[in-house]
Amino acid sequence: MALPQSLRVSVTPPELELVASQQLVEIVPLIAMEKTAFISGAYGPLRPPNKAKVPLWMAVNLKLKKKCHIVAPEWLNVEFLQERVNLETTQPTFSHLPLRFAEIAKVILDVASNDLDNPDKIRSLLKDLREARQAKSRDGLKELDHSELSLPNLCSMEINEIRPYFVQAMNVLTQLVRNPVPDPLR
Repeated sequence: MALPQSLRVSVTPPELELVASQQLVEIVPLIAMEKTAFISGAYGPLRPPNKAKVPLWMAVNLKLKKKCHIVAPEWLNVEFLQERVNLETTQPTFSHLPLRFAEIAKVILDVASNDLDNPDKIRSLLKDLREARQAKSRDGLKELDHSELSLPNLCSMEINEIRPYFVQAMNVLTQLVRNPVPDPLR
């Protein structure tokens, strides 16, 4: 059951995962299947051992039925994530990551961790990356200006997390600009 808009603060993480499930990922099918039409489009044909691109939701469905292996996106590996953690901890700006990297990584790690090289290290690096980026977000909110905010390279989950604080802070700043506090010395 969906909450009324007045009670919703932000999109929930499972809702963000649902949106991310439309992203295309590569699979190695273990079964042959003709091209199949869905509301979101037609996918296939699937011919083992040739790779195919399908939406994440379809890859998860096939993986749970043991009918495919999910190929990790190029950014879901130890080397890439280690590089991003290093950039996040040494550079003042956010490093570039796919918009829905957090949601896609969670789904793949939950369903297909056996298809990944070193999934425990990947989980650890994703956690380190999240913590470093959250620290930058908090610092960015301290520098908030009522006229402009630029936080490039934030992913959808990070935007969703800071949205409630940002909206509230912008409302307060707007009120202060419109109705400045009188100087008690005048």
